[in-house]
Amino acid sequence: MKYYIIAGEASGDLHGGNLIRALLAKDPDAVIRFWGGDNMEQAAAAALQGHAVQVRHIRDLAFMGIVEVLSHLSAVLGNIRFCKHDILEFRPDVVVFIDYPGFNLKIAKFTHDHGFRNVHYISPQIWAWKKGRIRPMRRNLDSLCYILPTEQDFYAHNDFPQALYVGHPLLDEVQRYRAAQPKEDAVLAPAGDDRKLIALLPGSRKQELRRLLPIMVQLAANHPEYRFAIAGMSLLGKDYYRQFIPTNVANVDIVLDDTYGLLAAAYAGIICSGTATLETALFRLPQVVCYQCNKISAAIARRLIASRIKYISLVNLIADKPVVCELIQDDYNLQRLETEFDRITSHPDVRQSMMDEYDRVAMQLGGIGASQRTADEIVRVAKQK
Repeated sequence: MKYYIIAGEASGDLHGGNLIRALLAKDPDAVIRFWGGDNMEQAAAAALQGHAVQVRHIRDLAFMGIVEVLSHLSAVLGNIRFCKHDILEFRPDVVVFIDYPGFNLKIAKFTHDHGFRNVHYISPQIWAWKKGRIRPMRRNLDSLCYILPTEQDFYAHNDFPQALYVGHPLLDEVQRYRAAQPKEDAVLAPAGDDRKLIALLPGSRKQELRRLLPIMVQLAANHPEYRFAIAGMSLLGKDYYRQFIPTNVANVDIVLDDTYGLLAAAYAGIICSGTATLETALFRLPQVVCYQCNKISAAIARRLIASRIKYISLVNLIADKPVVCELIQDDYNLQRLETEFDRITSHPDVRQSMMDEYDRVAMQLGGIGASQRTADEIVRVAKQK
């Protein structure tokens, strides 16, 4: 069968890689066209031998925030036009959307109107904001595979019969990493340096890096008793990250494409809000969560979601309580970060309490197998006449 898969961000690419592996196990003769990143490309290339084509890379797609999207509107609209044309040319048995709702839900309407079957994997956070999306989603999607246990009541109470809880795919990814037993990187475990390592995860988008990384590096400069390492991406290259590190700061390294290795080796982490906060929790690493975006985007988002959602980090959302500290917008400053950094590095009771809560969050997510359950659902939908 033919599958058209669209992921537009780093987290979607991560889950998309595992989904492609699961789809190939279910349908070895699959033909796939996809929008995604290196994870999806590697998963496809390893098994398909030419039966998969990458259409767009996530480096050209990841715009977040109202102002950021508007400033790149021409590129966004161009991608939408191209995607519609490409789907019509390919004629897939099913179109699979992975998160990325601003783009994907527009394409879902188009594909539904043209008679294609649609599966959306990883629900948009319509329970937090833009609840009005639920009606067109109900109309345009043949199946919605959601991954958070907190979403079950929402879909049950909003008449969405085609919504299916599949569990969280990060459990699959972390297990796959641990099963591989990777070798320790010399940067992560240098000979003769017994300083504890602090993981810096500043996000995957350039606008996130520009806002978050300078304060992270200032923190590192104030703490030569620790080693710090930035989780970077090879698609940006080390030179991009180096611009944020002054020449007099000698205790900050850059680790490309090995976020899990960094999380496994670290003593604590400063983490950009998003999927990475849950990944950090699954590695039982004490963390401080941070985020800043354009002030106009933040003000609009605050008005839309303040009455519906108390937290922005996945760990706190799943636990429904403040397991980790969230430093958002103006609260993300060096003084506040210093205070919270001290709590997660110098107070054993705080560290242990956080790790205990992580264990409870992991139990709420259920067991492994989200990618396989989603692949089963995609194949089921694709076979419908």
